[in-house]
Amino acid sequence: MTPQAVELAAIGERVEKLERELRMEKRRTRWLLVAVGLAAVGVSLTWTWANTTATAQALGATINPTVFRATQFILEDETGKSRAALGVIDGGPTLVLGDEKGTVRVALALTRGGPTLSLYDENGKDRVALAMSTSGPGLSLYDQNGKDRATLGVSMGGPTLVLSDESGNDRATLGVNRSGARVSLLDENGKPIWTQP
Repeated sequence: MTPQAVELAAIGERVEKLERELRMEKRRTRWLLVAVGLAAVGVSLTWTWANTTATAQALGATINPTVFRATQFILEDETGKSRAALGVIDGGPTLVLGDEKGTVRVALALTRGGPTLSLYDENGKDRVALAMSTSGPGLSLYDQNGKDRATLGVSMGGPTLVLSDESGNDRATLGVNRSGARVSLLDENGKPIWTQP
């Protein structure tokens, strides 16, 4: 075997390994985000129901626990600070959860473009966004400055992974379509420096 053939085989093995690892991480991330979203909704609804019922009963009111109707629910902690809100914003239901400082940490929304789940750090910067649009699902991961650093999407053409540098410039892409897989490495100006095939 020539040195070029050995190097090409090694690159092929590394790409296959990366693809396997990417598929596994994608599955883990999907289930983790679904579990976090469902847990947040469940906790919020349980807490709202328990406190509304207790307050109404303490005031001597009778309440039908099977139906609640409102345009917005706001949950407050023991100090009176808003920690969660459930309402209709821009025509779609939205659940927003905040920390003890009042910083939004989680947002779950159903917009005209599709459902979204956003996770924020302690400074309120975007860190994770999961969205479903008419073109397909997408997952974006952001750095501590709120810059998009990794994006995974699946469209009609197939899945694509894009990795970006600290300036937000795309530096590596991996995509799979009907023709097969394609890997590209890009310089800081977005010009290809290596592409296979």
